[in-house]
Amino acid sequence: MSQAEILDPIKQKHRALWALGDYDVVATDVVSELGRTIVDAAGITPGTRVLDVAAGSGNASLPAASAGARVVASDLTPELLETGRHRAASQGLDIEWVEADAEHLPFEDGDFDTVLSCVGVMFAPFHQPVADELLRVTRPGGRIALVNWTPTGFIGQLFAVMKPYVAPPPPGAQPGPLWGTEDHVRTLFGDRVTDFQARPQLLTVEQFENAESFRDFFKKYYGPTIAAYRNIADDPERTEKLDQELAELARRNDADNGIMTWEYLVVTATKRP
Repeated sequence: MSQAEILDPIKQKHRALWALGDYDVVATDVVSELGRTIVDAAGITPGTRVLDVAAGSGNASLPAASAGARVVASDLTPELLETGRHRAASQGLDIEWVEADAEHLPFEDGDFDTVLSCVGVMFAPFHQPVADELLRVTRPGGRIALVNWTPTGFIGQLFAVMKPYVAPPPPGAQPGPLWGTEDHVRTLFGDRVTDFQARPQLLTVEQFENAESFRDFFKKYYGPTIAAYRNIADDPERTEKLDQELAELARRNDADNGIMTWEYLVVTATKRP
């Protein structure tokens, strides 16, 4: 039985959302720098056994493999994994791609030296079970490294703007950008880690000529934005309002000047021996 057949309806919807558009275009054209950032933060060296959770098309997996690590990339969305396979093959990189739910990772306890997630697990609806799984598959003394969008940064603001236009989340779900707050991640990991560090950083984005070009790019390629528009497709007035609000958000963040800065949080921690 495939992963898709055993997923509950919540996860099926989540997987379908990230199959919309083409997230790989976002990953490669806009946020590729984040993959290199997390690999550096984790201190990955040749021979390190690495798991990239919610890896998408490999934004962190590929630079980790390029650094000499033995990489397993897992994600809920098979379309993104297939893209990642092609990207890895074109670069001559040997990466294992595994379809997996971040709440139920199909790996043994302590199987990895380093566990990563680059703006990935933050979008799983239930945070504590994901944090528990990240810790479970990390060996004692191993490293965990995360890059997450912050609630107050641009992408956090983007999700706040889109919230009124999307279907309500499942009961008990928590907002993804909470992973971009130090206190929340500390609480999720608790006393099971040491050497916890959380550092806000800025991604410089220069790909968009103006606010409208940002909006149109995300309408075309970014699954959550596409889903928001589909949810209101039969309401022209709300569609026009969302068009305006997304452009205004980008304009407030200097899109018309051609240089935007998107805040994210880099978290690193060591699993207690």
